[in-house]
Amino acid sequence: MINKSTLAIILGGGQGSRLSPLTESRSKPAVPIAGKYRLVDIPISNCINSDIKRMFVLTQFNSASLNQHIKNTYHFSHFSLAFVDILAAEQTPDNPTWFQGTADAVRQCMTHFMNHDFDYALILSGDQLYQMDFNEMIKAHEKSGATISIATLPVTAKEAPEFGILKTDSENFISSFIEKPNVSLLPEWTSEVSEESKAEGKLYLASMGIYIFNRELLVELMKNPDTKDFGKEIIPQAIGKQKILSYQYEGYWTDIGNIDSFFEANLGLTDDIPKFNLFDNSSKIYTRARVLPPSKITGASTVDKSVIAEGCIINGTTIEHSVIGIRSRIDFGSSIINSYLMGNDYYQNIDEIRTNQMHGIINIGIGERCFINNTIVDKNCRIGNDVRLNGGKHLEDANTDLYTVKDGIIVVKKGAVIPDGFTI
Repeated sequence: MINKSTLAIILGGGQGSRLSPLTESRSKPAVPIAGKYRLVDIPISNCINSDIKRMFVLTQFNSASLNQHIKNTYHFSHFSLAFVDILAAEQTPDNPTWFQGTADAVRQCMTHFMNHDFDYALILSGDQLYQMDFNEMIKAHEKSGATISIATLPVTAKEAPEFGILKTDSENFISSFIEKPNVSLLPEWTSEVSEESKAEGKLYLASMGIYIFNRELLVELMKNPDTKDFGKEIIPQAIGKQKILSYQYEGYWTDIGNIDSFFEANLGLTDDIPKFNLFDNSSKIYTRARVLPPSKITGASTVDKSVIAEGCIINGTTIEHSVIGIRSRIDFGSSIINSYLMGNDYYQNIDEIRTNQMHGIINIGIGERCFINNTIVDKNCRIGNDVRLNGGKHLEDANTDLYTVKDGIIVVKKGAVIPDGFTI
């Protein structure tokens, strides 16, 4: 079944500098999450679960791995209208510039969208973690007679200055909007929220960056080349001129904007009852179907409050409050605590491992007697024996060829080789 009234447009984001070094060689939507997925799998899965199966992903930076992931993952029947297509920024005789913002990205791709029949454009971000039934939002949009709908989330006074905050009237139409308000202005921006949100001190409505536009209005708005961004220009300028509905969402949602939020979102998956539920039959998260063996844990290993993906080989290791990605190899006597290992793209065979050991070459994975805490290890890293990576607030921010430290979190860069005995 396909929702034929709605076309989904997933914004791949800009350069992703706040997620660096994870975005040095890949676009933000291609960043691995939860040990086996990519960030782009989240909005795509939400769309599929909502029967919205016509999707465009707009991207500009480092899009090769994202293209490959989508090509290898999302296959629909040849007799179906369903698709997930990548639209990378391109220079044309009419437009020699790259995407200048979220609205400009949509504007530059409008000719591709207009080749399809749709009543509503569902515009999503490619770097958010949440599970939402978009059908409920579409129904609310249609019932209200709105021309624009914005998904909104109740937030606290501490969180509000990081968002676009809005106020609504008695019918949930947006009457005013302010981008990242100063704390001193917040008393004027409280909104009507549920009793549960009130009890948690969530008195302000924040834009989630999830929009529904009526087709005719989107076409009209995109004719103005001076408006570059939805949150900063399109939405504020439309208030008072259009019927803009606030669709209040109260489930789990987080913006994967920086290393700290990315790290927290991944480790949150190890909770007994995680806020983001990977084990929900009705809200499955789809990703590339890999032919991998089950994970093997041998020796005196201890695993507690952790998520372990397929194809891992874990020998005599302690793993606590961590996410272990696909094909990870961890050797004897190592401890992985409060960390996210993204895993590896391939295995080394036994002969290669033995040859490397004979010649003092470090193999892919985590060596013996390592201690890794408060650390993200990107893909295909080679970490030697007796390495100690102890992240925490005691560390100052730093950036080297091998690793980055941000907010006390150590990030070992993709493919880095960390020698025996190395310590941070």
